[in-house]
Formats: sequence, C-alpha cells, structure tokens
Amino acid sequence: MSRSLARVLAGVLTLVAGAGAAPLVQAPEAAADSIVIGGTPVDVADSPWVVALSSRDRFGGTRAGQFCGGVIVAPTRVVTAAHCLSRQVLGGSVESVKDFRVITGRTELRAEDQGREIAVRAARVNPGYDAASNAGDLAVLDLAEAVPASSVLPLAAAGDPAYAAGTAATVYGWGDTSGFGDYAYGLHAAGVTVLADDDCLRAYPGDASGQYRSDSMVCAGHAAGGKDACQGDSGGPLVAGGRLIGLVSWGRGCGRADSPGVYTRVSPLVDFVTGAAGAATGATGASGTRTATGASGTRTATGASGSRTATGASGSRTATGASGTPTGGAGPATGTAAAPVGTGG
Repeated sequence: MSRSLARVLAGVLTLVAGAGAAPLVQAPEAAADSIVIGGTPVDVADSPWVVALSSRDRFGGTRAGQFCGGVIVAPTRVVTAAHCLSRQVLGGSVESVKDFRVITGRTELRAEDQGREIAVRAARVNPGYDAASNAGDLAVLDLAEAVPASSVLPLAAAGDPAYAAGTAATVYGWGDTSGFGDYAYGLHAAGVTVLADDDCLRAYPGDASGQYRSDSMVCAGHAAGGKDACQGDSGGPLVAGGRLIGLVSWGRGCGRADSPGVYTRVSPLVDFVTGAAGAATGATGASGTRTATGASGTRTATGASGSRTATGASGSRTATGASGTPTGGAGPATGTAAAPVGTGG
C-alpha cells in the first residue's frame, strides 16, 4: 500500500468509526506546536486561495466533513492531490459522493455561516499520476460557481526561482497537529525551506519509505525537523514567492528531522491544470495509471505511514455519522476527461 494512501485510509477508518477509534498505524513521534506540524493559526482572508475538500456524508460533520486541502488557481478551478480522490478515501468514485464540496473563505471549519461551500462540477486526475511512486500526484476540480479573481494563486512555471534550494516557503492546512490524530478546526500555516534535490534523494533513496523524483516532486522542511505537513493536509498548498510551487503529497512521519515533506511539483503540470491541448502530465516515466490511490507516503489524513488525507486521527476529531467504511480496491478515481460530479445531498 502506498505511503500516502495508508495515511488516508487510517484517517478514513477513524472518521467513519466514530469517537474513540484508533488509527490503524500509529504515526512516528513528531514535534508539534499546533496544526500543520509546528505551525501557527492564520486567517483565510490573508490566503483566500486555500480551500478545504469536504463530504459530511463520508466524514461526518464535526469538522464540516474536511478530509483534504486544495488551492484555487482560477475562478472556477481548484487543484488538489490525486490520491485525495481515490476510492479508498472516498468510499467509491468521485461521482458517487453526492455532497462533495469545496469550502472557500472559511478559517474555522465549524463556522458554517462563513465562506461558501461550492459543488464540484467535474474532476480530472493527471493521467501521468503513478500511484506506486506518487509521481504526478495532482487532480483538477472544476467548480459549479466562480470565486473572485482576487482569490486565485498563480502557478509556478518551469525554471521558477522559487524552486531554488534555500527558498523560504509556507505550507497551509487543517490537518493533524501532532502526528497522532489531533486535527485542527482552524487553518494553520508553517514556514519551511525548499531543499536541494540531492538532500531529498538522501532522505528518500528508494527504500520502503519511498523514492524522491526531482522531475515531479519538490521537498521542503528544516534540518532539525519540527515543521511539516501531516495527515489531513494532503492537496494543500506549498507557496513561495507568491506562487504555488507544490501540493502536499507524502512523507515519512510528520516533522521528523530526517524526513522532509514531499510535495507534487506543480511546474510540469501547468498545461494540464490550465487545460492546454495535449498537455504533458509531468512524472516522466510514470506508468500512466489513473488510479488515485497514492503511494505509501501520501498525506491524506489516514493516520498511516504516509499520505496526508484527513482520515486517521484519535477519536476526538472523528466524523461521527459518516456513511460507512471505505471500499476496498484502488480502482480509477477519475480519468482525464472531465466527468460530472454529483451535487445532491
């Protein structure tokens, strides 16, 4: 099982099981001040492009059904991690999740009188996404309603200096604050540093923890650890120089000194995101599989060893009243052609 998906599934099982449930695999000890490991509270008004992906039917209403993050890159377009749309996370196809919403303009998930909850009109998974390696871990969501242009975050292009080692960056999310399922209600952010590809390769040389690929990934953190994304942050933004350079994808533990966070490199996928004909999918050499199952370290909140979707957690943040346990089998989440997504519920 992929690292990213393992985390997602652990979180999912916890959320659907209700209060008192324990994660399938306990995450390694992590330094944590607050959400997004080592982060601080921020106001979404200062970063209006950060959004939460939500399904109360699947994940319960305690945290508005939040399970992953995303980023507004056009008035009707959001990008997120491909593994967030997997059958293991959603319990079925994207189309089957009738109350799938993108929450915009809301800092505190429980403040349901703030912001908007917008239906997803269509979803596209990068056709170059490789679930075995996490390469090309990106999907596009088309919204049923437009948001203001002022909420759009520009995409970093190939050769953008923001990818240079040593660049200061910020990661955002509503995920686990400790590595043990302590999920946040409010948006948090943590300052990290973009690391050199050689450093990322040393951290993830291709062992059981996964392999770093510089053509489709970027990693960030601190030598001493302590600041990082974690479960529940998957698909959220890594921002540098006022541009989106990465999406929370996978990693080993949360906030560990030897384990920087690994993010989907956005620059090779700009054409796919913007819908350019014949767009390259990044992740050169990837298998082309369209299953959004994530590799073993992705960061959907599943509480397992890698992925950072919001599904693993201690019982205190569980989404009671969710619809049931996740279905087995990876299966395609969605193809490259945009498919209508259910908007009932």
